[in-house]
Amino acid sequence: MDKGQFLLYQTPDGDSQIEVKLQDDTVWLSLDQMAELFQRDKSTISRHIKNIFLEGELSRNSVVANFATTGSDGKRYHVDFYNLDVIIS
Repeated sequence: MDKGQFLLYQTPDGDSQIEVKLQDDTVWLSLDQMAELFQRDKSTISRHIKNIFLEGELSRNSVVANFATTGSDGKRYHVDFYNLDVIIS
């Protein structure tokens, strides 16, 4: 099983750095990371993703994975991550 790796992406303006998860031949980002990448409010990104699934552009089962992450408080959390197909949609 591919446990993946992480790379650090820095936006061209240098304002944001995002830790990108690479696994199963694709890139994975959380909702928070996409909001940071596109410099949009998290609710805007969430609505857009919801519409992608409602319109049948992508199937949630094939483009969403739930990964365990460690928060700044040291606790482990399960977070939905979206693959490259969602990110570029």
